[in-house]
Amino acid sequence: MSAHTHDDLNWAAKLPSMRRADALFEKALRDVAERLVRDLPAQATVVDVGCGSGGMSRALASALACRGGGTLVLLDAVAELLHAASEAARSASDATVADADSVDAPVVAPVRVRTVLADAGRSDLPALLPEADLVWASSVVHHLPDQQKAVGSLAAALRHGGLLAVAEGGLAARCLPWDLGVGEPGLEARLISVREAWFGELRAGMKDVVRMPYGWGAALGKAGLSGISSFSYLVDHPAPAAQLVSDFAVERVTWLAETAGDKLTAGDHAAVQSLVDPNSADYLGHRADVHLLSASTVHCGWRR
Repeated sequence: MSAHTHDDLNWAAKLPSMRRADALFEKALRDVAERLVRDLPAQATVVDVGCGSGGMSRALASALACRGGGTLVLLDAVAELLHAASEAARSASDATVADADSVDAPVVAPVRVRTVLADAGRSDLPALLPEADLVWASSVVHHLPDQQKAVGSLAAALRHGGLLAVAEGGLAARCLPWDLGVGEPGLEARLISVREAWFGELRAGMKDVVRMPYGWGAALGKAGLSGISSFSYLVDHPAPAAQLVSDFAVERVTWLAETAGDKLTAGDHAAVQSLVDPNSADYLGHRADVHLLSASTVHCGWRR
């Protein structure tokens, strides 16, 4: 692996998959970024924690450029991902400035992009970052052993008046019809259920893991934030969908089945093999009823 992560997953190897997801989530993330930066001060400093392949980094860079620029700090523990996110953010900033005549904004200016190679679970994380007007962390904190401590650390990186936005939870992505005509109906629901059990075992096996037996809004409150709120955003690519959605579905089903391992029945494994095999008559990539529907929740709190 290129870097240590608490879940021992090889995130650098997932870069192509993450870029595919970024493309499918692009419009939704753009709307979220615009919503989050709307009330920030001019020349705001925004931190994208666990930036991954840069889907939200791109959206934040464009949103900041449309309000006169600012500083975007990208943090990740994996060098390959940090590089990809940095390129995505700079490209988005440059493209927004170049297209300024068609942007409905009073002032458009470049965004300064900085990178920090570090683990989001570090106890000294706030010292590595500038005081931020917005800290964004999507699907990051649940990978860390002590989730409440991590939320507290993210909150400490805010300047007074700053906003923490933690995207965690929601509804798992759905891509398949209930009855595929291959194996028993309800395959996707079983794959998702087994994946949830797998993740519970993964968390239980983390070193120094600490349970957080309450919701994310409560966690933000315990971190000293106020004005706690949440909202959810939808990603909807209905059938018949583009090839990108079919590719996403094939890869997702493959990953879910690999995660499930021997927790799936032999019949479900056989069905998956048929569905993800390009040479099979049952191949998902040949179906017109594959789609993508998911809902993600963002939990917000202010440092007063």
